[in-house]
Amino acid sequence: MQSYLDLVGFGAQGWGPALLRGLLVTLQISFGAFLVGMLIGLGAASAKLNGPRPLAAAARGYTTLCRAVPELLLILLLYYVGSMGLNQLFAWLGYGDVKLNGTMVAIAVLGLVQGAYASEIFRGAIQAIPYGQIEAARAYGMHGFGLFRRVTLPIMAPNALAGMANLWVNLIKDSALISVVGTNELLYTAKQAAGSTRHYLTFYLTAAALYYLLTVLSNLFSGWLERRFRRWIPAV
Repeated sequence: MQSYLDLVGFGAQGWGPALLRGLLVTLQISFGAFLVGMLIGLGAASAKLNGPRPLAAAARGYTTLCRAVPELLLILLLYYVGSMGLNQLFAWLGYGDVKLNGTMVAIAVLGLVQGAYASEIFRGAIQAIPYGQIEAARAYGMHGFGLFRRVTLPIMAPNALAGMANLWVNLIKDSALISVVGTNELLYTAKQAAGSTRHYLTFYLTAAALYYLLTVLSNLFSGWLERRFRRWIPAV
């Protein structure tokens, strides 16, 4: 037990500070990608439901593509191909090479992918709203963003909450994929510690325990939030 505490602790030889920094990067990636995914998902859902035909077709094509291509492949494409394209652009403009930040790549790619799933969640939640309530709001003169903010969003949020909570948990796990490009998130840090000390089981189990802790805390928070939202919905 003492050896384990020395390895994952905060002493001179412990990897505790590094693991906590990796955990913080994991949370940064997850939060950033979740917000990006929500914005993209709302936009794509609105395009599918109310947009002109070409825009709706583009939104459906985006959803199909992002749900079909593995996140790991998208990360590799954006990181390496994107770096090459940016370097060629900067070279044409007369500047030096630029290196993409792994955390920003993870947020962009995972947010793009999660936006495809979120768009389907939002689309189903919006379609579940009784159309009579939308008509009543329009009769009172509500249109555009005001209608969305005051009527559509409060009604759809409880229906979308369970699906979005599930996407959040998936994001926590998918953030580990960015370790393939050397970003010091939790899994990459655990891999470094395991390779340095040869205590593979110790650090991989520690990383698993931290992921599990994040998931449990997320489930508790989402359950509390869902109960709060459900109080506003009249019983049927």
